[in-house]
Amino acid sequence: MNPPPLVEAIGLKKSFPLRSGVFSRITGYAHAVDGVSFAIAPGETFGLVGESGCGKSTTGRLVLRLLTPTEGSVKFEGADLGSLPKAGLRELRRQMQIVFQDPYASLNPRITIGSTLQEPFDVHDVGAKQDRKRLAAELLAKVGLPEDGVGKYPHEFSGGQRQRIGIARAIALKPKFVMLDEPVSALDVSVQAQVLNLLMDLKQEMGMAYLFISHDLSVVEKVCDSVAVMYLGKMMETGKVDDIYANPIHPYTEALLSAVAAPDPQRKGARIRLKGDAPSILTPPSGCVFHSRCPLKIKDCETVEPKLTPRGPGRFAACLVR
Repeated sequence: MNPPPLVEAIGLKKSFPLRSGVFSRITGYAHAVDGVSFAIAPGETFGLVGESGCGKSTTGRLVLRLLTPTEGSVKFEGADLGSLPKAGLRELRRQMQIVFQDPYASLNPRITIGSTLQEPFDVHDVGAKQDRKRLAAELLAKVGLPEDGVGKYPHEFSGGQRQRIGIARAIALKPKFVMLDEPVSALDVSVQAQVLNLLMDLKQEMGMAYLFISHDLSVVEKVCDSVAVMYLGKMMETGKVDDIYANPIHPYTEALLSAVAAPDPQRKGARIRLKGDAPSILTPPSGCVFHSRCPLKIKDCETVEPKLTPRGPGRFAACLVR
């Protein structure tokens, strides 16, 4: 029997109002996320992939309640985040943390690393005040940095080291869930593997679950257990990583995977090149949002919106053709 989900997103939608004119009247909406649902089990790494602008990062922020959904809900260990009072949500934030994409922008350049790492302890009143500097130094050691780094400033570290500091801050309160928003995309390729290995070691040691947001499908294949493919704010396909990579159902998933570099040139299949650009979220197309670029579309794709339907154990896809 499968354990109950740690995190559950149910029908998440997020629309941002567009304003213009002297009186800033609402003239339309940008539909960033439209009906996204998924569940993350304790200790699982769940990936969200798709092109830039598909709504991955917005979805992650909705899950952490950094943004309020237009519709839908998020549950953490069965508790609806939208119905919690401020005090309850504040307490729950100890269990839900984030690692940002840009390690330099996420750190305050005017305060030392020690002060940055002590901040979670100060905010949540964890440990004795005289012990917090020691705890900060121990966090640095935990992510592979020298403990004397507590007295330095962010500019004195490399990009990979700064991301390690961001990870240290995220795990300071021993959370059960961490959202990783493109955690290695801003790093050199030579450093990416080191940071990914650190994340996987920490996950195993601390028993955390991850929401791993990325556009790099080769990275997702390495670190994720399950994955959801997003396009224009909607989920196209979801399931176990091994199943989707071995046999993609949705044409968009198939196109994305065809662009992944294969280690063996002899085994690489034909590259599927999609025509045109993704439509604007201001005016999403009717029917299937992918139909304007889909090489397999039929007439119904232009008017009928496909729903995520079961395609096997733990496997779902939204396609009328397949």
